Amino acid sequence: MQAYKQSLKHETFSYLPQMTPEQVRRQIAYALAQGWNPAVEHTERGTPAKESYWYMWKLPMFGEQSVDAVLAEIEACHREFPNHMVRFVAYDNYAQSQGLTFVVYR
Repeated sequence: MQAYKQSLKHETFSYLPQMTPEQVRRQIAYALAQGWNPAVEHTERGTPAKESYWYMWKLPMFGEQSVDAVLAEIEACHREFPNHMVRFVAYDNYAQSQGLTFVVYR
């Protein structure tokens, strides 16, 4: 068993290699197909204490059905905060929880 450093691993897919743009697109498409509401969050890189709080980029995109619109917001957040980690979050209204979340920019 290998121990991982806390600062290197974040969220659902963090133990896998970095996702390609097409894989990111497919994950977002899946979340939208489930009827989940997308959102974008960001945080500073640094200590684990800082990484436990994520700032919301704008409001969640309630009812958004366009993968391209979601990707545009992810890119806009990354341009605004180039040194921050940026993640995609999909909120499940029925379960009232996050249905999916993963870091797009580490």
